[in-house]
Formats: sequence, C-alpha cells, structure tokens
Amino acid sequence: MGQKLLVLGGGFGGLYAARELRKRFGETADIQLISEENYFVFQPLLPEVAAGAIAEMNAVTSLRELLKGVRLRKATIHSVDFDRQVVTVFQGVQRRPTEIEYDHLVVAMGSRIDLSRVPGLSDHALQMKTLDDARRLRAHIIERLEHADVTFLPEVKREALTFVVVGAGFSGIETVGEMKELIDRSLKYYPNIDPSEIRVVAVEFAPRALNELPESLAAYAVKQLEARGVEVMLNTGVASATGRRLVTSTGEEIPTRTIVATIGNAPSPIVLEMNLALNHGRVAVDRTLRAQGRDNVWSLGDCAMIPLKEAATERGDFAPPTAQFAVREARHLAKNIQAAVQGKPLSVFQYKSRGSLASLGAHRGVAEVFGVKLSGYPAWLLWRIYYLSFMPGFDTKLRVFLSWFLDGIRPRSVVQLDVSGKDGARYVHFAKGDRVFEKGNRSDGFYTVVSGRFEVTYQDDNTGEVTCREVGPGGHFGERMIMGETTRYGSVVALEDGKVLVLGRAEFEKLSTTFDAMGDYFEGYIKDTYGVDWHPARPLGAPAPKAPTDVTPAAAKQSAAE
Repeated sequence: MGQKLLVLGGGFGGLYAARELRKRFGETADIQLISEENYFVFQPLLPEVAAGAIAEMNAVTSLRELLKGVRLRKATIHSVDFDRQVVTVFQGVQRRPTEIEYDHLVVAMGSRIDLSRVPGLSDHALQMKTLDDARRLRAHIIERLEHADVTFLPEVKREALTFVVVGAGFSGIETVGEMKELIDRSLKYYPNIDPSEIRVVAVEFAPRALNELPESLAAYAVKQLEARGVEVMLNTGVASATGRRLVTSTGEEIPTRTIVATIGNAPSPIVLEMNLALNHGRVAVDRTLRAQGRDNVWSLGDCAMIPLKEAATERGDFAPPTAQFAVREARHLAKNIQAAVQGKPLSVFQYKSRGSLASLGAHRGVAEVFGVKLSGYPAWLLWRIYYLSFMPGFDTKLRVFLSWFLDGIRPRSVVQLDVSGKDGARYVHFAKGDRVFEKGNRSDGFYTVVSGRFEVTYQDDNTGEVTCREVGPGGHFGERMIMGETTRYGSVVALEDGKVLVLGRAEFEKLSTTFDAMGDYFEGYIKDTYGVDWHPARPLGAPAPKAPTDVTPAAAKQSAAE
C-alpha cells in the first residue's frame, strides 16, 4: 500500500479529516485514526443530554460505522517522534507501548478544560465537554432535587436549589437554558419544592453574553433567560469555589452545591509536549494547514491556530474553534495532503462563517444566518434542523429526531442512574504466573500487596544488569509515578496466587504529596531505593522531580556506598 496517513483524535476535525482522506486516496493509502474512545460525540447536543431531552446514546455514533475504509485504533497517544516519523501509543489492557509509522500526520486532538487558575473551581465544578460530563450533570441535578425535597434544613435546601453556570458563551447559554428546562419540568414530581425556591445563575466575566453573535441577539437571549427566572451576571468573574459556595470577583457569595464550568479551554497536554511551534498553546500552522517547520505534519480544529489572512494577529484573524470550521478545514487539509503527495502546489484555506445559532431551551433560540437575524421559536427550530442535518450517519439523525419528538409530547424522566466512575482504589486478584505489568507499560496505578508474593524485575538499560526483588504482604510496587515516570521501569509477575490493592495514579499522587506521613515515608524510601531526592512538599501543579532512567535500585545503593 502507498502512503501511511495517520490522524490523531476522533472529534470533528479528526473524524472529517479521516473521511476526506479516504475519499481522496481510496484504497491507495493506509489511513489510520487514533482515538481514546471508539465513538464520535456530537458536542452541540451535550446540553440536551444533560437535560434529558435526548438519550446519551443518541448523541454518539460509532467511529467504525462512520469511518469505513479507515483503520481505527482505540489507544492513548503518548508521544510523537518527528525524526523517525513514529507515534507511540498505549493500547490494550496492559497499556503496552506500540509504535505506529506515518508519512503524513494530522494532529486533531481538540482541547481540554483547565480550571486551575481559580482556587477550588477544578475540584468542585462540573464540566460540559464529554458524554460523561453531560451524564454526570443530569444525575447531579436530579440528586440535588431529591435532597432538597426531603431535607429539613433551610440552608441546605437553599444550597441544593441554587445552580450556577460559569460562562455565557454558546456552551454556557445552552447549558443554563437546558438546565432550567429540566428543573422546571421536573418540579411536579417534588411536592416539597416551590418554584420560587429555585435559583439559576449564569456568571460571565465579559460585558455581554454570546460574543460571537450580534449584540441585539445576545440581549434577546439574556432577556429570555431572565424571563424564565435565570439570573445573568455580566462583568462578573469567579474568585473562588468550594463545595458549598461560589465567590464572585465582586465579592458576592452564592451558596450553591452545583457549579458548572463552561470556560477554561486549554491545549491538550500531548500537543504541548510535541516539538511543534505553538501559538497561544495551539499548533501554529500556515494558511495551508501545515504545521510550521514540518512538511508532513498538519493540524486543524480546536488544537490549531489557523490564520485566515496574511500577518494575522487579532483573534478574528484566526479560524474559530467551531464544528462548522472544522469540517471545512478537514476538506481543505485532505486536498492539500493529496497535493503534497503528488508534488503539486498547496492552496490556502479560506472560509467565511455562514452564521451562528444558539438554543435557549423552552422552544426559544437565537440565530444569525447569512446576515439574517432570527430569534424566538423560528431560531430554535432552525437550530434543530441545522444540527439534525449536520449529524453524521442516518441512524444518528433518526434517533435524535425521534427523541426530540417524544420529548415534545412526554414528560421528562427523573430516573437517576449511577454514573460514578471507576473506584480510585480497587482490589485485583492475580494467579500464579500472571504478569501484573511489563517494562514500558503506561504507569497508571500504585500497588500494595494484600496477599501472595510478587517478583519485581529491573534491567539497567546501559549495563543490562538485572535486579530482582520479592514483594510480599504489606509491600508495594509502582511508586515511581511520583518521580515523574509515565512508563513502567520494571516488570512484575505473581509468584503465587495473590491479591493487591491498586490506587489510581491521581489518587496516589494526591495522597503522597499531601498526607505528611505517606509523603515522609516515600521521601525516605525513594532516596534509599533509587538514590534520588524527592520531596512531597512542592507547589501545587509543579512537576515531580524525574528519576534518571539509568538508575536501578542496585546501582543506586552501590553508588551511595561508594
């Protein structure tokens, strides 16, 4: 087969780039797409999933169904070696590293949420970015209503019935509108909650909402939300957050147990680690969508800074991170990759937005299409028609249409399903001879032995010397994570049937850096075992000191003795 074309990311940009590449190259190229999920999320529908207007499965479509002729690899991207033209991913249960070669690489990894600038916000705010976020928000709202219906404590009831959304852009406005509709349509099931006790607040740092739309439509949106009982606080930032209140930049305290953050878009950590030129944390590309300084690396969507004119400097000079632009970027990118392969000149990306739409919930919306302004029911109906036509796959369109139809004639369900994720701590059993993990696997857990015996093996990459140690009940392995390691340094096998307690990476790092007794223990243990200084007391968010990869426990002890 000819060219190896590799796409990183399964969002709008990645999905449509892979589809367009398939159309242009057919079977003459090996086209692969790497995604952590095997489904595509239609993000504009997430607020409706959170509100129960459509079922969560109706907002997603199988990537394998949408990408016929494209090889899908469900894996986690670890690193990119541009010199060797290789991408390393972790895949499978054991999270083994696998190298994938490419001739042309498309970076379409979207963005993530970073709320770390506001104290407490990342720990206490719900988000609206993924399917799990939408599912979790719906369950959370229903839980607050259930609690408020039975509590006898006025302050608890007030906090439970106060809902705050941070951000009044498209995502924030659509989320707060759908949240209010879910609450209003659910109150008939909660006799001890009076509608007057509900407080829904949207907090926006900018002087107006919906900056992407004309000011008249933004004013209409705010007026409609306020008529439905939503408070819209403009020129107001967030100073801090706790589990029971949000403090604004003006000093106002809002007692609440529900904070939804629709702000804080930040680059993917993997993109930041790539050796690519960046512009405000996004991949710097030229107008052909090719990464600066890389002839065979391309980027589009949320993770790329795409200039729409020469010498672009202002925000409006670059393509906005919207689905509408991502789809057009994908078509142009595929065209230019084909031209590059054929040795033909590349063309610059040019596209002008056809307009913007936003749903306000309760059959109201705002829209500007080809310069025509719409509001109210016509805009809401246009919003649904547009996104229904935009959805990939006929089955998805049909399921969403039927969900909307039934939602219009049936009451909303207040069934609360368990949406808790995997336990941060869990027991795992191993039989004699089972491999727990191997050298090079992704580091994602800390292991404490409950029963049985396990052999931990290290091999010095420089000398080839092999060091083994046996770990029994009360012992542990996998602690190198807090030294900055992202891959396993050694291998572990069960010498007999055994049971271990596995603590997730995030939980282990939090405990070891904040629980003094645990931190003190590992500080001494790492010094004695690896000959590396590690101190748990460091600024929040600062990277842990990284252990040298050429140090084995045996070598460290020998060095210390000398």
